[in-house]
Formats: sequence, structure tokens, C-alpha cells
Amino acid sequence: MTGTDIVAFLTRSGLAGPGTTPSINPLTGGVSSDIWRVETASNAICVKRALPTLKTEKEWHAPVERNANEAEWFRKAAEIVPGAVPELLAEDRDAGMFAMAYLDPETNPLWKKELRDGRVTPEFAASVGATLGKIHAATANDDIVAERFATDEIFHAIRIEPYLLRTAETCPDVALRLKALARVTAETRRVLVHGDVSPKNILSGARGPIFLDAECAWYGDPAFDLAFCLNHLLLKCIWKPAHITAYLASYDALVAAYLEHIHWEPVAVLETRTAALLPGLLLARIDGTSPVEYITDEDGKDTARRAARLGLKNPPETLAGFRKTFRKELT
Repeated sequence: MTGTDIVAFLTRSGLAGPGTTPSINPLTGGVSSDIWRVETASNAICVKRALPTLKTEKEWHAPVERNANEAEWFRKAAEIVPGAVPELLAEDRDAGMFAMAYLDPETNPLWKKELRDGRVTPEFAASVGATLGKIHAATANDDIVAERFATDEIFHAIRIEPYLLRTAETCPDVALRLKALARVTAETRRVLVHGDVSPKNILSGARGPIFLDAECAWYGDPAFDLAFCLNHLLLKCIWKPAHITAYLASYDALVAAYLEHIHWEPVAVLETRTAALLPGLLLARIDGTSPVEYITDEDGKDTARRAARLGLKNPPETLAGFRKTFRKELT
């Protein structure tokens, strides 16, 4: 994709005047899309285009239709929780790209950076859990939303296969358990799932969390979103052990705030399903297709592996139960 293509898209969309030459700069950090910051005469815009081959060490392909699904997730989430996503400005499905408002990181810092630097507040984690819970609750058992986000093949390609099934290949001792988790996740359809609820995709806005990067949007299992986010809080304990107490307090706060919004199934059922999936995702971020980049030493990796295997071989019934298992492995 060239600068000329981006300018043409912005001109067609009315976001740039004919004959103008806005400043275009690529943004780094993501592996699944090309993203640019565009300065027009009036404001800053972010343009995003999904890639057919992700920028990972291990080969990873994914359908580019996910770009349109992300735009649709933004629209739906904005209806439910105004301000929880960037403003969507324009979309060109034929070109496979969309434009959204650019949010200044000085005033909307990335949650991952806040966690890394020790600015850890359980209150913000609770707001993440509450916002996610509201989106799930508002889309539960919604046939129209389910039909629009019947993206099972895409979700399999970019989540179930690389995270659970590829990890089953590298970890044969727990392969049957990982395959069972993959099957349950794929067959459970309850709410609109974001699919990548990670601190790297959440901004700490002045009025609450702002969710980014919904390429994995799918009508499916809410346990995936909850487990995916909680997994990152556990991994941060290994990365930055000085903040373990704050990370685990944030874990508990996020869980409590999220569970308040469940109405589509018994709370205990969803929590048990999430607690069973969490250790599988923990192991996946060490030995799957997309390992976290910040845990590089073998001692840290082995800590995650031990905790994950304990949870896989003896599935916990509650999220607090797995947190306790994980905490013991940190000592």
C-alpha cells in the first residue's frame, strides 16, 4: 500500500481535499496490520489495513476481511458504550482499509505502558472489566449481531489455531486438554467477542478505557475475551515482579467488575469455563505461534509453563483459584 493509495482513499472519503498532500507516517508495534498516522490540514487521522500474512517469526496467515469486521465492532461498541472506541471516520471495504480518529498517546496512554512503568490501578482494571461486560451483555443472544459476526473461519485462523492448536503440537503432554479447550471455545456462541482484549490494545482515556484492534471480532464465547485479558495481567507479574501485588489486585478487580454484568448464563458456568481456558492461553503465550516478546529468560518462561500445566491438568473452578495457583509458582 503506497502513500498515493492512502491519499486517494482519504480524498474519496472527504477526509482530505483534492490535490492536497497530507503527511503520512507509519506506526509501529502491531503484527497484523499496516497502520499510518496521517496529518491533514484539519486534524490527525489513523488509517489501518489488515495484512494477509502477519509479521511474526512463525508463519501465520489470516483473511483480510477482518478489517471490515473490526470497523463493524467499533460501530457496535460505540452504540453500547460511547467513547469506548476511537471515532470511525471512513471505510473502504474494497480497498480493505478504514480511517479513525488519532488519539494522542500523551493524553491517552497505552495501558501496557502504564502497567510496565508501575502505574497500576485496580480501578482502571475494573473499568476495563465493566466496559467489556456491558458490550457482552448488550449483544447476548442477539440473532442479528450473531449473523453479522458469524466469523468462525477467521476466528479459527487467528485465534483458535495459532493459540490453542499450535500449542498442542509443541506441548504433547497437554495436547488433548488444549484441543478440548479449542473445541469448547469454537462451539460456544453467546455474545459479541472482541478477540484481542490486551493491554496493548487498550488506551487509558480520561473517561475510561478505549478499545483498539478488534480484527478478531466474532460472535462466540465471552470466556475468551475475559481469559485473554486476565492472562496478560498474569504475564506482567513475570515481566515486572516488583508490581505483582498491584497486578493481581487488578486481576481481581477486573473479574469482579465483569461478572456483575453477566445475565445470559449462570455466573459460575462462565467463570469455570474462563478459568479452564486461562491456563491454555498462558501456555500459548510462551510456546504457541505468538509468544509474548517481553518474557525472554528461561526461568520466566518455565514459571508460566509450570502454572499453565497445573491449571490444564487440574482445571480450576474459579478465576481466584487459578490466580492462587499462579501466585504460588512465582515464589
